[in-house]
Formats: sequence, structure tokens, C-alpha cells
Amino acid sequence: MPLQYSITGTTSSEIAASVESGVRSGALEPGTALPPVRALATQLALSPGTIASAYRTLRQRGIVETDGRRGTRVRAKPPISPRSGGRLPTPPGARDLASGNPDPALLPALGPRLRRLAPDPVLYGRAGPVPELAALARERLSADGVPAESVTVTSGCLDAVERVLGAHLRTGASVAVEDPGWSNLLDLLAAMDHPVIPVPVDDDGPDPVSVEAAIRHGARAIVVTSRAQNPWGASVSAARATRLRAILTAHPDTLVVEDDHAAELATEPLHALAGTTRHWAMVRSVSKPLGPDLRCAILAGDDETVGRVEGRQWLAARWVSTVLQALVVELWRDPTVEALVTRAGERYDERRMALVTALGRRGVRANGRSGLNVWVPVEDETAVCARLMEAGWVVAPGRMYRVSSGEGVRITASTLQVGRDVDVLADAVARALAPGRPLATV
Repeated sequence: MPLQYSITGTTSSEIAASVESGVRSGALEPGTALPPVRALATQLALSPGTIASAYRTLRQRGIVETDGRRGTRVRAKPPISPRSGGRLPTPPGARDLASGNPDPALLPALGPRLRRLAPDPVLYGRAGPVPELAALARERLSADGVPAESVTVTSGCLDAVERVLGAHLRTGASVAVEDPGWSNLLDLLAAMDHPVIPVPVDDDGPDPVSVEAAIRHGARAIVVTSRAQNPWGASVSAARATRLRAILTAHPDTLVVEDDHAAELATEPLHALAGTTRHWAMVRSVSKPLGPDLRCAILAGDDETVGRVEGRQWLAARWVSTVLQALVVELWRDPTVEALVTRAGERYDERRMALVTALGRRGVRANGRSGLNVWVPVEDETAVCARLMEAGWVVAPGRMYRVSSGEGVRITASTLQVGRDVDVLADAVARALAPGRPLATV
């Protein structure tokens, strides 16, 4: 443990808070070994049981992990501010290409639709999706080949994933995840004490050989991004889906969770894995096409999974606001919103592919078949991020998304303007990768 940081406290909660503070400040870096229980107990003049209780709390929160003879160590990606706050600041005058947000100009205005709503008062006892939302959800999912007999509604995609995993997995069960993958999902799994088994991803989705290896090595569940994978930009192809279905059919006890967060924004067809195992869930959020503040997602799954999710939801959040649900119905039924979403998907494709093409002309390899983001493999992501910030562009360092994959940076292309905007950025990336190199003529 670094000499400059001393764990303090007289109770288990104070000791846990002291360790968390060290992790948050960076004094206790990922991989740092904490003192053995008896050694810290002697140092603080406390009982070993008090220290053990503090370490148990930290493990449950996903901040540390115990690895046999290696002892207790800070997790590689603890779910507190070092990852959540890992996004770089945006200096005055710089462009923020790190947030992963949709373009506000391509989101529907909520005010006019809200004014048209006249919801009746809803009292305690409400549960599940409103009938109109459920009917529209079934219609949309069925059109994409997803079995949609059982659907419910959750407060966003991550809420749905957490509830599905909690419905089936015990603490400590391993989960296969895409690598690089969604940083918020990695944080959630750490907080739930689910060790991750990384699965490499390419433009067609998760690598099938690695998926099968992960299951054979004990993964009880797998989370797959159907389209617009974050940060790589993968989209599960028809051929890849066929191979993955064959693997999952041979392992029917594996829980499959699909994240289709791009939903109607995606211009690629959906090739779902739904129904290949006993328990599965397809999550479709409205955040990207309609706006992140709606906090609403549709969850389809087998009867048991949906039933467990609704049962657990009833004990805590109770239900997703029927006002929000009614607003989603209003937006889904509005042909002008449908046209806007279609146009937004086309614009995102144009901007993303313009950047990938511009980088390619400068000899820079980049990935981004689908979605809002472009992933650029680099040798030193810290240096590249710093050079780009000096040039006025803020991008996301790959460490937020990686488990064991190579370094890279994620560039959100959703607000880029095709033309000079893209070319200036591509020049800046090329210089950041190789300062002083001659650039291709724009």
C-alpha cells in the first residue's frame, strides 16, 4: 500500500469510508493491496472482526476484491469516482466529444407533447407498463423478431440490466461482457460483486470463440449490445448472431441480456439472440432517440424473468411514472417524431462514417459501424487525450471502457458537422498519434 496513505477509523464503517476516500482521491490506485486483516487490526488497535467487517462492506460495494494469497486489493475498476469521474474536463473554447450524448438538435421537443397530456391521478397500487405503452412495445419488438409476449417497463436501460441480473444471479457469479464495453455496466457489475469475464468485440459483435470460452470458464450470464455498441460501434451481424445462437443453445442455463439502446435510431437490422436460452431479456431504451431525461426502457423477456423483475420492482421503486409512460406513448404515436428519429439516425451515420473515412485517409485505423461513437486504437491513450485537448478537442480515454483489451480513445461523433469540422478533427487525431508527421492533403 502506498506509504503516503494511512487507513483510519475506529468502526468498520469509518474504516470502509477511509479506504473509499483513498480510492476516490487516487491515493489507493487500482490493484493496490490493502493490509492483511490482523495487521490493520494491530495498527488501529481494533479487533480483527471490525476490520473484516469493513473489508466485507467494501467487497459488497465492488471497491475491493479478495484474491486468495494475493490478499485484498482495490479492484481494477472500482465503481466510484475514479471511473465515473474519469471523463476529462472541457476547457473553455474546446469541443466536448467525450460525453456520448445525442445531438440535442435531433431530439424531439417535449414541451408541446407534455402540454397535450391530461393524465388522470394515479394512486398506490399501480404496477407495470400502461396498456398503450405495452401494446406499442410489443408491436415494435415483434417487428424486429423479438418474442414480446411478456414486457414491462423500467427506469432506463441500466435499471433493467440490474434488475434482470439480480433476478437470477447470486453474489459472486461471473458475467461475460464485451471488451471494450460500456463503462457504466462495468461499474454496475463491480458494485453488484459480479466478476467480469472479458469477451473481445469486433465490428460484428462479441467474438464467438471467446463467448464459448467465457461460459465454459463459469460465466453465468452474458450482456450483449445488439447495435451501436459503446464504445466500439459494433453491430451484431446476421452471421455472428447465428453463431452466437448456436453456442447459447448448447448452454441453455446461461442468462442472456441484450442491450438495444439505440432502438429506432439504428439503421442496421436487429439480429436478436432472444429466446435461445431458458432465461433472457431484451432491453430497449428511449434515451438515445427521444432523450436521456425520459428515464424509460422497455424490457421483454421470458415469463419468469419479467415476473421476477416486476415483483422486485414492486418492493422498491414500485412503478415507473405513468406520466413518463404516457409521454413516451405520445412521442411514439407522433409521425413528426418518427420522421425526426429517422433523420437523426441518418445524420449520426453520416457524421460517424465521415470521421472514420477522414481518419482512414490519414492512415489512422478507426472502428465505428454503428451508433454515435468512434473507437480509435492507440498506443498511449493518456498522451493522445492530452494532445487532443491542447488542440481543442476533448475525447474519452479508453481506460473507462477496457478490461483487458488494448488502449484506445472514444470519440463521440454525434454533433460533428460533415466537412471542415470532421477534417480538422481528423488532422488533430493524426498529429496526436504521431506528432510532427506530414498529413494528407484535405
